[in-house]
Amino acid sequence: MKKDLGLYIHIPFCVKKCAYCDFLSWKGSGEEREAYVQALEKEISSYSEFAKDYRVSTVFFGGGTPSVLEGEQTERILKKIRDTFRVEKDAEITLEMNPGTAQKEKLLLYRELGINRLSIGLQSVKNENLKLLGRIHTYGDFLDSYRMAREAGFDNISADLISSLPGQTLEEWKEELEILQETPLEHISVYQLIIEKGTEFYEKYGEHEELLPDEETSREIYLWTGKYLKEHGFEQYEISNYARPSRKSRHNLRYWERKDYLGLGLGAASMVHNIRMSNTRDWEKYIEGSQNPKRLREEVEFLEEPRQMEEFMFLGLRKTEGVSRKEFRRIFGRDLDMVYEKALQKHLENGMLEASKDRIRLSQAGILVSNQVLSDFIFD
Repeated sequence: MKKDLGLYIHIPFCVKKCAYCDFLSWKGSGEEREAYVQALEKEISSYSEFAKDYRVSTVFFGGGTPSVLEGEQTERILKKIRDTFRVEKDAEITLEMNPGTAQKEKLLLYRELGINRLSIGLQSVKNENLKLLGRIHTYGDFLDSYRMAREAGFDNISADLISSLPGQTLEEWKEELEILQETPLEHISVYQLIIEKGTEFYEKYGEHEELLPDEETSREIYLWTGKYLKEHGFEQYEISNYARPSRKSRHNLRYWERKDYLGLGLGAASMVHNIRMSNTRDWEKYIEGSQNPKRLREEVEFLEEPRQMEEFMFLGLRKTEGVSRKEFRRIFGRDLDMVYEKALQKHLENGMLEASKDRIRLSQAGILVSNQVLSDFIFD
């Protein structure tokens, strides 16, 4: 029986680098984009032997902004994937898109190609915030893109938002979500702003935390978001993700459930058979060596059992349903309560974790300090 696999396709190009972004991305010329697509096709083909053992149930085009590619380039990539891998008929195929980068013709082509889920990088419904973030679009552009996507036949659309922006209050955030609810979506991701080194925001706010919402405001924003979206038909299934029934991101769940996925493209990460790998981030090396996966790999680590257990816990606890004791025993042949006796006792007693029959999950209080709680599940 063929094993289940997800594919992540990294497209590193954007119209413009956003002020908060530290992802591997840049504008890229038309010549660079075409050279990259050709290299990506070669890399995909190089996995023809590997692919014989797998069936692909999820594909995710991320970046960067995948929708900046020409429709014909996206078509070539998907054709090469289908020529190389067995892609299931009901596979979830997601493409990240920024408002202002997709036209009606391109969206219609996406549907013809079998792309059935869009993840739109909205980030804010307020134009002043979009300008602050360095986005290239307005909220009106988002509404236009959304309308065209619906007309093209997309019935699974997600939007990303960023909370805790400089100077943002709870009341301002409430207004953001209330406005967004006027546009029906199947999925919403809400990420709290993190100031990353090497970004414009780091230069501006890195040493001026007083310009950002304080911890109490960020906490109130987070708690209100979950409550409000639940009232409007969304289930919170992961710390930052909310979905309508049966609309969870199947691909992203792979990461939190430690299922196999293969990353293709510049800097793309993979996890297959407990081996974590990353492609080179060097442009020349990628373009020249794309037909040989071994030449592209710069980081390869086989996860010994202790690391596997750590990941089982700190990834699995990101999900609101938490982790399963039975699943832990099935995989590792040991009792979770024995392996993590001290950490579990500590956080069950202080209320950061909750136990219910087979499952252990973060409490609402635990989610607010999740990094501190999850760190206790890493072996010394």
